[in-house]
Amino acid sequence: MKQAKHVLLVMSGKGGVGKTTVAVNIATALARSLRVGLLDADLHGPNAPKMLGIEGATMPVEDGKIMPVVTPQNLSVVSIAFGLPDADAPVIWRGPLKMKAIQQFIEEVAWGELDLLIVDLPPGTGDEALSVVQILSAVDAALIVTTPQQVALLDARKAVRFARQVGVKKTAVVENMSVLTCPHCGGEIELFGQGGGKRMSSQVGATFLGTLPIFPDVVKQGDAGKPPVLGGGVSSIPFATLAERVWAFITGPTGASTS
Repeated sequence: MKQAKHVLLVMSGKGGVGKTTVAVNIATALARSLRVGLLDADLHGPNAPKMLGIEGATMPVEDGKIMPVVTPQNLSVVSIAFGLPDADAPVIWRGPLKMKAIQQFIEEVAWGELDLLIVDLPPGTGDEALSVVQILSAVDAALIVTTPQQVALLDARKAVRFARQVGVKKTAVVENMSVLTCPHCGGEIELFGQGGGKRMSSQVGATFLGTLPIFPDVVKQGDAGKPPVLGGGVSSIPFATLAERVWAFITGPTGASTS
């Protein structure tokens, strides 16, 4: 994709770890200072439009090119959700149809000149992930989202290995849902264990970009279509920090782990 200077894949080994939440907030934060595109490649669960508050938007065709939906933060978004008849409509497709759709979203969209294209992939290492890598041919980095839980880490390792086997230049890990602060006593509750993401990163030789705590506001704001990184509250800080680290990781040499 010649229009994008850099490409980042946001991946997870399993579902339910907050991958789309991470992708949406990183993209929104970076779009304030960079030209950023977000490709929602999760064809069976396209949730990015919901989290960005742009449900119901459409992608018109102008001069033979599909026009992305642009958020108030100047983030260009492409998702199959914009072409479905309603929010409950399932996408019942096999591999060839999915590859064709992803090819259209990459090659037939008027992305314009981008500093960064972020691809929000579905969980796992199947058709969508492989199609994106094959079509783009050169991918700068993959960000693997995991929780501290051993089951999530087991699958996250597979995502790291996938990225390396298909030629992604750099791999990094972020640990989501690392800790919950009790609203009553202020104590920290480790719902899914502790430090698993950092240990796994060290074991597989991936760069660790930090942790994201559990904030109830993140759920509420995501459901309301308001990315937490824009809220200015305590939940916005970790996402803003992660976005800065991700951009530095993409554009700089592979660095050491960050606590």
